[in-house]
Parts: sequence; C-alpha cells; structure tokens
Amino acid sequence: MTFASAAFALATTVLALATTVLALATTVLALATPADAAGAFAVGRCGAYGQAFDYATSKAAIAAARRKCTGKCETVTMSRACAALSIDMTNPCGAHGYAVTPRISTALNTATRKCYEFGGKECVIRAWACDARG
Repeated sequence: MTFASAAFALATTVLALATTVLALATTVLALATPADAAGAFAVGRCGAYGQAFDYATSKAAIAAARRKCTGKCETVTMSRACAALSIDMTNPCGAHGYAVTPRISTALNTATRKCYEFGGKECVIRAWACDARG
C-alpha cells in the first residue's frame, strides 16, 4: 500500500466517522424538547420571597412563586432572563432591591445597588435565578 492510498483510506474513514457523529448529534437535537423559559420572583416583607423558573407560562411561574412567598408579595416576571433579590442583612424588614436583566451579573449588581438606593446599609443577595434561556 502506498502512502497516498493509505492517506486516502484514512481520510475516508475519518469522513465516515464525522458523518456518523453529525447524524447522531442531529438526532439528539431533534429529540430534545425545548426548555421552558418563564420565571417569576415574588418579593415580600422581611426577606420573604418565592422563586420559580423554567415554567411553560408566566402565569404558572407567577402562581408557583406566590405559593413560596409568605405574606403580601409583589411579583416580578422574567422570560429568557435572570433575576436577583438583595436585602439589607442588618435590617431584613427594611430596604431591598430586585432586578430582571438578560445577564446574571447585571441582575446581581443592579439588585444590590437598588437596595442601597432605598437606604440599605449592608445589602446582600438573598436569591437569584436564571430561566433556561437566561
């Protein structure tokens, strides 16, 4: 066998293997179900909160978040995004801040900044979440 014929045989084998891998990957992607991308945060007094993410609808996410939050809670929704809640750890019943943004880093920073803007002294992240697409 010459070098050229060996190289051709190797190239043919590699091409056949690559075709098989591509076919397998395409099959896996076709069978995968799309991830749900609705989420919600319910924010209450004194650090109370509920979170829900990767729900099929915003309505379902809101209901799930409200079930987890004690007391009167305000609801914030997210879709293909991230959310964060910051509270003042020296006074959990005082200042808090929350944010919904496309990136988690921005949500964390914005929520903390909002907590300080509303008078917080030692603001910390209490909760955060990103839905499947955030």
